[in-house]
Amino acid sequence: MSRFRGGGARPRPRPGGSRGGRPGRGRPGAPSGAFGPRDAAVASGPKVAALPPTISVMGLATALNVPPAQVIKALLQKGVSSTINNLLEYDASSAIAEALGFTVSPEGEAGPDLLAAAKPVLTDHFGAEGELVSRPPVVTIMGHVDHGKTSLLDALRETRVAEGEAGGITQHIGAYQVEKDGRLITFIDTPGHAAFTAMRARGARVTDIAIIVVAADDGVMPQTIESIQHARAAQVPFIIAINKIDRPNARPDRVRQMLADNGVLVAGWGGEVEAVEVSALQRLGLEDVLEMILLVTDVTEPTADPEASASGTVIEARVDRSRGSVSTILVQNGTLRVGDWVLVGKTGGRVRAMTDYRGQRLKVAGPSTPAEITGLDEVPVAGERFVVMPDEASLRAALKERRDAEPDPKDRRLSLDEILAGISLGEVKELNIILKADVQGSVEAIRGALEKLGQSVQGTTLRVLYDAVGAPTDTDVNLAVASKAIIVAFNVRAPSNVVTFADGQGVEIRNYQIIYNLLDELETALRGLIEPTFREVVYGHGEVRAVFRSGRGESIVGAHVRDGVIRRGGNARVVRGGEVVYTTRISSLRRFKEDVREVAAGYECGLGLENCPDPRVGDVVEIFGRERA
Repeated sequence: MSRFRGGGARPRPRPGGSRGGRPGRGRPGAPSGAFGPRDAAVASGPKVAALPPTISVMGLATALNVPPAQVIKALLQKGVSSTINNLLEYDASSAIAEALGFTVSPEGEAGPDLLAAAKPVLTDHFGAEGELVSRPPVVTIMGHVDHGKTSLLDALRETRVAEGEAGGITQHIGAYQVEKDGRLITFIDTPGHAAFTAMRARGARVTDIAIIVVAADDGVMPQTIESIQHARAAQVPFIIAINKIDRPNARPDRVRQMLADNGVLVAGWGGEVEAVEVSALQRLGLEDVLEMILLVTDVTEPTADPEASASGTVIEARVDRSRGSVSTILVQNGTLRVGDWVLVGKTGGRVRAMTDYRGQRLKVAGPSTPAEITGLDEVPVAGERFVVMPDEASLRAALKERRDAEPDPKDRRLSLDEILAGISLGEVKELNIILKADVQGSVEAIRGALEKLGQSVQGTTLRVLYDAVGAPTDTDVNLAVASKAIIVAFNVRAPSNVVTFADGQGVEIRNYQIIYNLLDELETALRGLIEPTFREVVYGHGEVRAVFRSGRGESIVGAHVRDGVIRRGGNARVVRGGEVVYTTRISSLRRFKEDVREVAAGYECGLGLENCPDPRVGDVVEIFGRERA
């Protein structure tokens, strides 16, 4: 009985009986028949392969005519540990094949001309510009825990997300689309305002509208206020969704009153923030929510250029055992196509496959379209921006430049000391503050004093982006990074890990125990932000008595200082007949043969005038400058 029975393939005799195989018949030891018509094409020309939707590691090695160990090694380099019997999906198998130098196509789609698959894919849309057109709005849902954020999103897109999540808490960031009156709406499912702000801290601005969910039976809670303040800090319009109105103890008007007490006036209560009563469980008010989103969209009018090269943001990223690096992205401008070279942070790659939120394959993804892509070399960070590059060479060059020139987060620090030192020189017109204190009374007192302070110093703006009781947290640091703010801590100390994180992100935490010191330092900082007023000052005049040398770069003249003083390096005007003929600079200044810094009235001197090709005897050189008023 053969020991190969039970599924193993019987060994076939090698052609010609040669131990290593005949020359030109394949690699030594390859089974006969390993070369089909496709493999013959590969052997004689460009390496191409048509792969099925799933294939084993051994099958892939056979199809590519390479040792199985080489495939396993390539998988390990992609971060996937495998054996010869593991099955690979098309995304993973095509990635390995391309890494080994093959041009890959799905089985059955290669067409009669297999060599055509080896032709380069031209991204002729790169750099194209078109007209701005309306795009679907991108919506984020935030609010207090257990107020029904995920249930509302689940009801809006009619899927059962909540049932598959531990404890009903969102475990990942997803992106989905729903349709209302023939118009699409994209929902970004963030696990609360902390992730929303963390993405902003990395430079991502993905949301057009925020929905703040408030339970009608629970009312406004601390995380509700945090969500509102984070949305305001991001300058994103928001809609209040009063959820759970089907509960017996639901009190929607009490929610509106609590919102008003916290500075949020809804429509009908003297404000402009829209509020909608809903029940995610009973599917009540959902159409009103979608209509309100479209109403706000008609006001904000989000647009994009679908003809441009694609750019957007990474929403989620992970490593899949069979597909490698998998990223959920949101296209915000342009159109992304399968085969595009994508740069994301310090990684990149070629888009090998793309699917929508339902798992259906996509070939293109336009503005506001969420998609899951494979093909990146490494797993990117959520919140990082992606852009399409014209070719692989441009991608690799950009990656090298980014990795070689990584900026120090401390270089972008906006510290109070720097403001006081005048580093901003009027470039910064706004001081953003995150306030944390020991008790609520201190929070209210300091916030009120800061608001009065901001009103008293004209020409600047002081904004308290967020205030709360307790020590600074990582979320506060992310908000400070996203909003270029400083953290003011009154009678509380940040934990050491938060201090380390803040230092690494270039965020300053200012600690105070006396409220007067806090107000005095911030007032000084505000006044330092006022743009200085300058006036022009004339320092002196010199009359040209002789011209020694005149050229295009510099002219040397002899002058008599009539009044004031002439300084080396000062700005000057050459006046002839009452008109300014040249504006120049004193490049050199001499008395006899010695270089001097300045010459006073009544003395003779030699002047070097920059960019003054035609000085004449009798011209007047007027020395001027600008001084702070």
